[in-house]
Amino acid sequence: MNRLILASSSPRRIDLLRQVRMNPEVVPPNADETVKKGELPQALVKRLSAVKAESVLAQLPPSSETTFIIAADTVVVAPNGKTILGKPVDQTDAVKMLKTLVGRAHLVYTGYTVLQLRDGKIKKKTRVVKSRVQMRKISPQEIQNYVATGEPMDKAGSYAAQGIGMSLIQEIRGSYTNVVGLPMAQLLEDLDKEFGFSVF
Repeated sequence: MNRLILASSSPRRIDLLRQVRMNPEVVPPNADETVKKGELPQALVKRLSAVKAESVLAQLPPSSETTFIIAADTVVVAPNGKTILGKPVDQTDAVKMLKTLVGRAHLVYTGYTVLQLRDGKIKKKTRVVKSRVQMRKISPQEIQNYVATGEPMDKAGSYAAQGIGMSLIQEIRGSYTNVVGLPMAQLLEDLDKEFGFSVF
């Protein structure tokens, strides 16, 4: 029997895994998520996903069972292609972020790492997935109304693709679940082809 650990306390990632009949243990990672000077979004999410997975691996006691650790990091990048939009610090910040996004396209990157521990040996796979999100135009009052719902306050980029924020999205090119926080098709493909772990 395989042991599956999600190195994240994100409700959205937990729900995505459960939807494909995976019921992971949840172990929050202990990782410094500070962006390095000059670090590009793709490099950031790749590095942080690996750091998160390895931090959880370091917490595990010795075991004879095969263990899989899945870790991920997602960032929203402003339309200028450079600025990483994290979680808003307050409602004013959320409004400011949304004003930069509405009516324009931006990118979302998720890096994920799968670590397999079997017979004392570690196997690792890391991948970065990109999605392009086109937001529709909405009025300043509609932005205020959305922020007032409270939904944006713990979301990178100040919107939730799986919540009320889906009404802001005109088009997604690439993985929808990537925008939510975990690109499921790519993850399941890697689990199957790289590790022989299938949900079917």
